[in-house]
Amino acid sequence: MWQPGPYDNVLVGTILFTMVEPHRGREVDYNRWYERDHYLAGCMIGKGWFAGRRWVATADLKKLRFPDPSPFLPSLPIDTGSYLATYWIHKGEDAEAIAWGSEQVAWLHEHGRMFPERDHVHTLMYVTRWSLTRDPDGVPPALALEHPFAGLVALFVERTPDTDAREFSNWLRDDCLPAALPDSPVSLVIGSTPIPLPEGAPVFQPENPDHDRRVLLLCFLDEDPRNRWQAIHALADRISVGGHGSVSWAAPFIPTIPGTDTYTDELW
Repeated sequence: MWQPGPYDNVLVGTILFTMVEPHRGREVDYNRWYERDHYLAGCMIGKGWFAGRRWVATADLKKLRFPDPSPFLPSLPIDTGSYLATYWIHKGEDAEAIAWGSEQVAWLHEHGRMFPERDHVHTLMYVTRWSLTRDPDGVPPALALEHPFAGLVALFVERTPDTDAREFSNWLRDDCLPAALPDSPVSLVIGSTPIPLPEGAPVFQPENPDHDRRVLLLCFLDEDPRNRWQAIHALADRISVGGHGSVSWAAPFIPTIPGTDTYTDELW
């Protein structure tokens, strides 16, 4: 398990995971609105929000997703969700930052600075529980969105109903993942659990059942996810063989290129 060193005084407390599908024909407009306005005004200018990064799933990357059908978003085709944004909130400032975010989005709505031609696929806050690095002196979690990782894999793992939540999380952290990371393209894994959306939250999205049994594993890769996708299948198999849970959704992404419309013509 990753442990903070003497200079690791800024820690990841809460994560915002927001995956969105722009309406077809509005891909470029959505990309520019999100990158030039919402990414900044909706999160990054807020106190406590200290890092963010956007990711994209092109059509060929979406074809790698599994399992299909997925129990994570059972009402949607598995290839739904082209853009993902991840944000870090400084530990200890979580409540204030989340409250500011809700107020800020309401303000943006009131001032006509939202983009209706897109659908939320999954937007939720997650509490960081632990992190693992493959290498002895790997990239710390706080810098993961600054480091030029070549890809990100989002793994949603659901424990069985009769498995204790803490025991499952500890098993992933201490036994399952440490055995899977050596010689894999996965350099860093951050494990987190969801915070249910509060009543009245300004987000409309499909149901994702059994969220109370879910762990989100953000797997940062130092090579393109397409190069060794079998390693992610092997990791999912290792989780299932343990008998404590299974992967309900595995999806690869690559970083967007800020200031460009790269990949907007490769989503479908």
